[in-house]
Amino acid sequence: MSDILNIQVDDQIATLTMNRPGKRNAMCEELLHALEEFYFNPPEGLRVVILTGVEGHFCSGLDLAEHVHRSAEENLYHSRKWHKLMDQIRFGGLATVSAMFGAVIGGGLELASATHVRIAEPSTIFQLPEGRRGIFVGGGATAHVGRLLGPDRMTEMMLTGRKYGAGEGVSLGLAHYSVGDGEALGLAQQLAGKISRNAPLSNYLMIQAIPRINDMSNSDGLFTESLAAALSQTTPDAEEGLKAFLEKRAPKFR
Repeated sequence: MSDILNIQVDDQIATLTMNRPGKRNAMCEELLHALEEFYFNPPEGLRVVILTGVEGHFCSGLDLAEHVHRSAEENLYHSRKWHKLMDQIRFGGLATVSAMFGAVIGGGLELASATHVRIAEPSTIFQLPEGRRGIFVGGGATAHVGRLLGPDRMTEMMLTGRKYGAGEGVSLGLAHYSVGDGEALGLAQQLAGKISRNAPLSNYLMIQAIPRINDMSNSDGLFTESLAAALSQTTPDAEEGLKAFLEKRAPKFR
């Protein structure tokens, strides 16, 4: 794997560090490919991923030096490649925790919005500045960031180039936790440990079912919920979880 994405695996948890020093970890083709290689071929037994960056930044978005040389056709394929990766992060089965600081801008925000738990330090800046560059989002923001903010607020954010900080990000849904300087990775490790100790099928159903149910009608969503509940409650892990609760001890899942 390229040094552009540093990968550390500790048992069931992997830490991915985007490594483009001096570029605020802007997303180039090589970095996008490295993320694809990992998420589509993760190590066996892995359950949780921590995603972060170097030099005080998460990801400053698309590397515009590459973008300017693409044709319309190439940009279309490139956007769909982003969508494929974002869908794999969201639905691939690995829970991903983002430890964010500095730039979470443009494609960086699109990337973060595809992850399942987001932690922001005080230096975090959320922004969608594409309008100021004469371009439009192409990495899934209209579906994912728009779902978090609502289309009205996202439209205003893009029209004005508005920036949000960590505290505002939590209140708007761009982040789940706001922590002090240097604390995001520590909390990410703590939460990743918690997630990794859940029953595997329970985690899988949370990742797979909840966002899809949100796209369904109320009656279809409730029926899907019943199917997920029935499936999860007939596993050995469900038996162990209930038994551990009654015996007042921590469960030991597969």
